[in-house]
Amino acid sequence: MVDQAVKTYQVKTYGCQMNVHDSERIGGLLEEAGYVPADGDAAPDLVVFNTCAVRENADNKLYGNLSHLAPAKRENPDMQIAVGGCLAQKDRGEIVKRAPWVDAVFGTHNIGSLPVLLERARHNHEAEVEILESLETFPSALPTKRDSTYSGWVSISVGCNNTCTFCIVPSLRGKEKDRRPGEILAEVQALVDEGVSEVTLLGQNVNTYGVEFGDKLAFGKLLRACGEIDGLERVRFTSPHPKNFTDDVIAAMAETPNVCHSLHMPLQSGSDRVLKEMRRSYRSAKYLEILDKVREAMPDAAITTDIIVGFPGETEEDFQATLDVVEKARFSSAFTFQYSIRPGTPAATMEDQIPKAVVQERYERLVALQERVSWEENRKLEGTEVEVLVTVGDGRKDAATGRLSGRARDGRLVHFNVTPSETGPTGNAEGVRPGDVVTTVVTYGAPHHLVADGEILSHRATKAGDAWAAGKATKLPGVSLGMPGIGKKPLPKQEGPACAC
Repeated sequence: MVDQAVKTYQVKTYGCQMNVHDSERIGGLLEEAGYVPADGDAAPDLVVFNTCAVRENADNKLYGNLSHLAPAKRENPDMQIAVGGCLAQKDRGEIVKRAPWVDAVFGTHNIGSLPVLLERARHNHEAEVEILESLETFPSALPTKRDSTYSGWVSISVGCNNTCTFCIVPSLRGKEKDRRPGEILAEVQALVDEGVSEVTLLGQNVNTYGVEFGDKLAFGKLLRACGEIDGLERVRFTSPHPKNFTDDVIAAMAETPNVCHSLHMPLQSGSDRVLKEMRRSYRSAKYLEILDKVREAMPDAAITTDIIVGFPGETEEDFQATLDVVEKARFSSAFTFQYSIRPGTPAATMEDQIPKAVVQERYERLVALQERVSWEENRKLEGTEVEVLVTVGDGRKDAATGRLSGRARDGRLVHFNVTPSETGPTGNAEGVRPGDVVTTVVTYGAPHHLVADGEILSHRATKAGDAWAAGKATKLPGVSLGMPGIGKKPLPKQEGPACAC
């Protein structure tokens, strides 16, 4: 048996940004317990699947991956496999019945139990399943292994009080629980002290933040408070809900210099009848009114959205209403989903489930429309100056094109040219690193990104860039009131869209 001090681990994450952030907590817990990240192709001593129950075929993906690990488990009985996240919360003991070689199953409410469950399973030589019905410890009280040197997610709440008929998240994540502002700001300050320059405030419904302590204006106040943190250059948040999106939040976005003019505002459908069936307590006119207010306060705002195609009972007239709203809304991009049944949701038992062929045809029309709108909006930015936070992993063709990639303040992806003086012999920029900030000019607006093939106008090296060059990412212990100490560990960056809400 391998000594626990040198046990290696790997976390495989599926789903939304909330899951990715939970995986950072899992990594922090495991490293505190003596595990180290698995290197290269070497088989890890522990594999943790952090699952999603929202994405289509989530269970098939999980059980398929578990089947692939069965031979490795037979060959090395000391290897451990754990399953957590939303699907674990939903399926519970069913996971061990279908994959008896799994060692531990934990839910969304007890991430902190994982090291104990693993040790118990190792000692008892049997699977340990622990699923709680309510939150055991707010995730941010757990140690964190951060993905990035330059950007970080900070949870402001977990859970959701909405009852959307298509969504299983509230039953898996529970009712909304809010962190106190001081705890949130302490975590943000800790990240900034390590050189992180961009923070995304994360919650299932961020703009109901404050419901637990009775302050309806708490989210706008939190944005303004983030504006007071010296060294914090960019603040983002995801995801708000149209029914709770108030004028004070728009004002806070517009008046706080480091809050980015980017907004992810889920639409789901442009049909008022379908919105009612979805239990979405707003209508298309109200939705468009919110966008008008945002753009009046911030003309440069980039607005993205989520849209579901083929909700039960959706008619061609309903779908046309969605197309009409998309045309008017001028989204910079959209996450588009084909409706699929989620057992346990009200929509799963609704009549008039739409045939797959009809859903596919409508989906293709929606994607084509949004592609055109995105392209038209991006072309308007040609010739404009753009500030880019250099990222890693966003440019899949960067090596072939000689470019680097990053994100503009409005969230758009930018592929930019690296001038010859800053290009090393391998074709990768030596002077410009992930975490650094460059200014350049957009030369072409494509449907899904911007291209800047001119010279870099300015380049600002950052502390986050230094950390990236040294192969170090931030690691935080559990954060409560007061300033925590910080260590450093490397971990490659992961990204993904938020759960639809």
